[in-house]
Amino acid sequence: MWRYVLRRLCYLLPIFIGISFFVFFMLHMTPGDPARLMLGDAATETSVQELRQEMGLNDPFLMQYGRYIKNAVRGDIGKSYITKSPVAHEVLQAFPATLRLALFAISIAILIGVPLGILSAIHQYSLLDNVAMGFALIGISMPVFWLGLLLILLFCVWLGWFPASGFDTFRQMVLPAVTLSTPSLAIISRISRSSMLEVVRQDYICMARAKGQVEWRVIWNHALGNALIPIVTIVGLQFGGLLEGAVVTEAVFAVPGIGSLLVEAIKTRDYPMVLGGVLFIGVVFSLVNLVVDILYAYIDPRIKARYQNG
Repeated sequence: MWRYVLRRLCYLLPIFIGISFFVFFMLHMTPGDPARLMLGDAATETSVQELRQEMGLNDPFLMQYGRYIKNAVRGDIGKSYITKSPVAHEVLQAFPATLRLALFAISIAILIGVPLGILSAIHQYSLLDNVAMGFALIGISMPVFWLGLLLILLFCVWLGWFPASGFDTFRQMVLPAVTLSTPSLAIISRISRSSMLEVVRQDYICMARAKGQVEWRVIWNHALGNALIPIVTIVGLQFGGLLEGAVVTEAVFAVPGIGSLLVEAIKTRDYPMVLGGVLFIGVVFSLVNLVVDILYAYIDPRIKARYQNG
């Protein structure tokens, strides 16, 4: 198992290099001059060129990228063009809010989506199944920013139950978490239903029922364990996706997380901040996938044996 984990960690290195190169290239091609934005429109062309030279922006693309990777290996992913503070410090300072939002949202998605998918599979083609899958389809199709604005209009403006911004109290966390969790809840419920339907049609489930076992025991003891692999996979992917999708939700609800940090950095062409934030999200997403792979071994002993042999 440990050899497998170490091998997977080694595989992450080219992934991080690929992410950094792609983002660095896209930012390099983006219109706008960071030096001009920092000095303002009233700055002379001479002062702008001097600042560009000082920041290394006049160097060739590959030289700039190589310098960035060299500094990143030493733990320096740059300083913000705007605040002049280290990017790593600001990203780590904003990450707890994004992590809390993502954890709250994925908890809602799991606690509602998995049972809903299981019940829909048990009562296939019933009213519950049709209604649940109908709402799941709406949840997948609905844009997050539009849902957030609707929730603000309903629960903040009309009913006054929740505040429209902030992220310090539980009441401030509810609407952003519900908004962010809705697409994940819909996807998890559909995958849970599909996975459970495939399992409950197996011969050993029919045998368990033929022995006279209570239906909930058949589902809990025999069906659920074998249906968990696809569910765990989609939960891991959705959790990583929530860290990325939080960008829009944080902007709508003014949550002080990485999403808000990235939006402001994009507006001001703060390239080091954008690159650092995207790289950090990529690292977290990759680590989440690694944790999901390890969880497979505890769900299915056959996978654990394959890891140990590999």
